[in-house]
Amino acid sequence: MSRAPVLLVGFAVTNQAVCAQLTERGHPVVATDDAPEGQARRQAAAMGVHLIERPAPQDWPALVADAQVVVPTPGLPEAHSSLGAAAAAEVPVISEFDLAQRWDARPTLAVTGTNGKTTVTLLAAAMLDASGIAARVAGNTETPLVEAIRDDQPAAFVVEASSFRLGHSRCYRPAVGAWLNFAPDHLDVHASLDSYRKAKAAVWSRADEHTTSVVNRDDPVVAAHTPDQGQVVTFGLDEGDFRVSGEALWGWSEKLADIAELHRSHPHELSNQLAAAAVAMAAGANREGVREALLAWTGLPHRVVLVAEHNGVRFFDDSKATTPHAVCAAVRSVGQSAGRVVLIAGGRNKGLELEPMADITDGLRSVVAIGEAAAEVEEVFVRSRPVVIAETMEEAIGQAAAMARSGDAVLLSPGCASFDWYGSYSQRGDHFSRLVHELIGGSP
Repeated sequence: MSRAPVLLVGFAVTNQAVCAQLTERGHPVVATDDAPEGQARRQAAAMGVHLIERPAPQDWPALVADAQVVVPTPGLPEAHSSLGAAAAAEVPVISEFDLAQRWDARPTLAVTGTNGKTTVTLLAAAMLDASGIAARVAGNTETPLVEAIRDDQPAAFVVEASSFRLGHSRCYRPAVGAWLNFAPDHLDVHASLDSYRKAKAAVWSRADEHTTSVVNRDDPVVAAHTPDQGQVVTFGLDEGDFRVSGEALWGWSEKLADIAELHRSHPHELSNQLAAAAVAMAAGANREGVREALLAWTGLPHRVVLVAEHNGVRFFDDSKATTPHAVCAAVRSVGQSAGRVVLIAGGRNKGLELEPMADITDGLRSVVAIGEAAAEVEEVFVRSRPVVIAETMEEAIGQAAAMARSGDAVLLSPGCASFDWYGSYSQRGDHFSRLVHELIGGSP
C-alpha cells in the first residue's frame, strides 16, 4: 500500500478494528463519522488518528482526493456522498475482507444469504471444531475478520458475510463460499434490489480452481448464479449433494443424522443444517464431527423459539425475522404442528415490500400489527384476515392471546427491524418473552 492515507468512512466497531491494524502496520489513516459517539472519539485519540466529525457532502471530494483507498463502515448507504466522490475520483473502495485476506493467508469460509447466515456460520464452525480443525467465527458478528486474524490459533475462519461487506470487496476470495438464499432486504442501504443481489453474488465472483461454491438448489436466484469455475457443492431439501432422504440428512453418500435425532427440524432449519455440513465438509470436516455438532445444535435465540405454552396455545419468539421471507418460513414451520397462527408483525420497515407475507394467509387465524410499519402490515392482511393494531408489545400479546384458540400458536415474527421500539431484535425478543410469562403467570 502507498503512503497516502486510508480514508475510513464511519468509525464504529469494524472500522475501529481496521484502524488499529492499519496504524500498527504504519499506514496513515484519516477517520470520519457522521454521528460520532464518545467511544469513537476516545478510540481515535488513543490511536493517534484524526477523526473528522460530520463532514458535509461538499467536503467529500477533497477528503477522497487525498486517499489511496476508501473503507466504508458496513451498512453505509450506497447513496452516501463519500461513495459518489470515490467513484468520481476513481479512488478504490475496499472492505475489511480485502484487508484481512491481504494480511493473513489462512482460509476463510464465507456464508451469505438473506436468512440463516448466523446459524450456518456458527454450526459450520462447531462441525470443524468437532472434527479437530480449529475454527473461529468472524465478519458480521461481534468480531470483524480483521480483528479475528490476530488470533494465531485458528486453522480457518468461518465468516458471516453480509452484503454490506461483500458489495465493497474488490479482491476477497473465500476458499469456500456459500450462498444460502435470496429475498428482498436492506433496501434502506442498497440502491436497488439488483444492487443487493449483485452484492450477494460477489461471494462467488472470484471463484476459481482453488475454491468451492456451496449452492442452494432450492433457491432459483442462487442456483442461477452457480459459478462456472471451481468445485460446486449443492444442498437442498429434496435434491443435492447434501439433502434430506429417508427421514435423514445425507452428505454425498454418507448418512449424517436421522431427523428424529435433531433438536431443530423445521424445513428452513434442515436446509441450514445441510448447508453448514456442506461448508464444513468442503473445508475438511469429517462425518463424525459433523454428526456430533448436528446432535448438539439447539438453535439460536429469537429464531422460532418456544417461549411457553398456556391453555393449549404456544407462544413463539421469532424476533430475528426482519424480512417477509423469514416470516413466511416461520409461519409455515410453526403451522405444521399448530392449528392456526396468530401473527405479531411490524416494526421499522427496511425499505421492503411487505406484500410477500400475503403468501402465508392460509396459515393465519389473525394478525396483530405493531410499530412504525403497522399500517403497512394491516394493508397486507386486512382483506383476508382479522387485523388489529397494538400500540405496545404488552397490548400486542394480550390481543394475540385473546384471539388464539387451543391448538394455535402466537408467533412474534416481525418482518421488520426493531429500531422503532427497541435497540435490537434481541431486546425485542427478550421483552416479548418476559411479557408472555407475565401474562400467563410464570407458567412454563
